[in-house]
Amino acid sequence: MKATTLTMVALLAAALTGCGTTTASRTTTGAAAGAATGAAIGSLSANAGRGALIGAGVGALGAFAYDQHEKEQERQEDMERFRAQRDQNLYRQQQRAGF
Repeated sequence: MKATTLTMVALLAAALTGCGTTTASRTTTGAAAGAATGAAIGSLSANAGRGALIGAGVGALGAFAYDQHEKEQERQEDMERFRAQRDQNLYRQQQRAGF
C-alpha cells in the first residue's frame, strides 16, 4: 500500500513540476511537489519534516533547471523563425531585382 501511495505522489509531483509560465511559478510548484514527495518518503523513516525540507530544495532546483531549459528552447526556436523570415525576405528581394 505504501509503495503504491509513494508512486502516486511521485507521479503527481513530476506532472505538476512543469506547471506555470514564469520562473517563479515553476520553481514554487516544484518546491511544493518536492516537499510533498519528500514528506511522503520521509514518513517511512519517521522523518517527514526532514524529507519535506530536502524534497522542497530538490524540487525547486529541478523546476528551476527545467524552466531554464524551456527558455533556452524558446530562444532557439525564435532564432530559427527569425532566420527563416530573414532568408525569405532576402529571396523575395533578389527575385524582384532579377537575380
